[in-house]
Amino acid sequence: MAVYNAPLNDMRFMLNDVFKAPQFWQNNENLAHVDMETVDMILEEMAKLSKNVLLPINRSGDEEGATFEGDGVVTTPAGFKDAYKQYAESGWVGLSGNAEYGGQGFPKMVTMLTEEMVFTANQSFALYPNLTVGATLCLNAAASEEQKQTYLEKMYNGEWSGTMCLTEPHAGTDLGIIKTKAVPNDDGSYNISGTKIFITGGEHDLTDNIIHLVLAKTPNAPEGSKGISLFVVPKFLVNADGSLGERNTLAVGSIEHKMGIKASATCVMNFDNAKGWMVGEENTGLSSMFIMMNYERVTMGLQGLGGSELAYQNAALYANDRGQGRSDTQLQSPEKPADAIIHHADVRRMLLNAKANTEASRCFAMYVAKNLDEEKFSTDPEAAQAAAARVALLTPVAKAFLTDKALEATVDCQQVFGGHGYIREWGMEQIVRDTRIAQIYEGTNGIQALDLLGRKVARNNGKYVTHFLGEIRDFVNNMQADHGIKQATLDAADTIEELTTTVLNNIGERKNEINGCAVDYMHAFGYLAYSYMFALMVEAANGKEGDFYTNKAKLADYFVGRILPRINAHAQMVKAGSDPMMNFDLDYFDVPAS
Repeated sequence: MAVYNAPLNDMRFMLNDVFKAPQFWQNNENLAHVDMETVDMILEEMAKLSKNVLLPINRSGDEEGATFEGDGVVTTPAGFKDAYKQYAESGWVGLSGNAEYGGQGFPKMVTMLTEEMVFTANQSFALYPNLTVGATLCLNAAASEEQKQTYLEKMYNGEWSGTMCLTEPHAGTDLGIIKTKAVPNDDGSYNISGTKIFITGGEHDLTDNIIHLVLAKTPNAPEGSKGISLFVVPKFLVNADGSLGERNTLAVGSIEHKMGIKASATCVMNFDNAKGWMVGEENTGLSSMFIMMNYERVTMGLQGLGGSELAYQNAALYANDRGQGRSDTQLQSPEKPADAIIHHADVRRMLLNAKANTEASRCFAMYVAKNLDEEKFSTDPEAAQAAAARVALLTPVAKAFLTDKALEATVDCQQVFGGHGYIREWGMEQIVRDTRIAQIYEGTNGIQALDLLGRKVARNNGKYVTHFLGEIRDFVNNMQADHGIKQATLDAADTIEELTTTVLNNIGERKNEINGCAVDYMHAFGYLAYSYMFALMVEAANGKEGDFYTNKAKLADYFVGRILPRINAHAQMVKAGSDPMMNFDLDYFDVPAS
């Protein structure tokens, strides 16, 4: 079985040293109730739950998978129901929830760390409560008071779960062409009819009720995405006293057979005149749903981080034990027929690639989380607005870059095992398979790159980027630490500034420029963001004694020398423009007839 010990020291380093969370909380009247002693207890308890409850059912859950019976019943693998009961009864689902409705009101800076631990231990399990949390965020922001009173408390306490129902067989990214209909009834409800696919947790045996948030179109709605409304459609109707009533007319049609996350039930959901109630105003459904979508996109970055962390820990353990060949420098274990592979530079390269990724990813996720908290809780409108702008710019990076680099890290760690990495019993191939989905759902990473370059950069003529570069330069120029990360980060900032100007100058003449360059621009931007994160970590560790802090600087050395130079390759690919891919005639892509 895979091993996992939560990196609590690194997590505390993020909170206490890098982002000075206790001061941030105490200086904000809406967060003054949060203290580090309580947060430490939360992290310790989640570390135990993840290691002792969720990790042991990770591989067995993958082997058994969620199962679907013809009568519409979906069963989760052995152990999942008991684990979910423990998870819910311990209050984890509502950790960040609105205290007015039974939540605990903890900030994202705390919950991102608990979510990381759950994703590390068991990616399939993590998706069930994760979708519920996203649904509660949407309801809390857009629902009526009556809807909040009806649903939130029981979703926070884990009695009920939630889903997001967007995608249809013909409509993935292009939600404007959805066909699901919502016909109004005299009592204020709507009859919802249509088919939704890829619905995570659409049906299962973990909770008493499942609250579906469904995108649909009312009669005479405007064409395209402007005509989408949002509806809450419960599996079981809810009586006036809060008890469960009759079964709604919706059902799972099948579950998908997937490459990974096999214990997560990915459902085809059929709505047949199911009773639903509009959330928010008519034709505002997409903006309401994006409250949930943006949360999920940041959280998918945490899924990538979790896969990378689990892969690294197991690969490092293996590398210290596996004997193959002799060290290039001197004999390390003369009493054994071979030295451990940890002494080989190429093995260290793969491990350090993964380690650098996990530490930079965690720091970046915490940076975004702090801005989310600033946006949500700040009493200073200007500070909240500035934080919102940073969140808008960095959300696609948090989703796409973190998950792209995570898959790369898991493959590196699998490679450390050699042939054993390809064998099921070692667990590495499952980590790769499970992590792969994070690049695809919640908007593919290509779509995230288009969002970054098209909406967050080009649409406002680079304003968000300019502000972010100014923040980076201000910090780096005032660093006390004497480290190569300073100049490397300034150089990376110059690269992104030049690249942004180049793209903005080209898009007027080259219609395919954004689409053709977005992914490489996003990767170049991501390496700058990671460089900034390493600068933050180096400065936080500066002057502190002990190997823990010294190794932060050493890992930054590795990043500067062996990873950050990739920014230049991506910059060159952006500058090459979209013409090299659009110059082919369409018939070039024809597949020869058999």
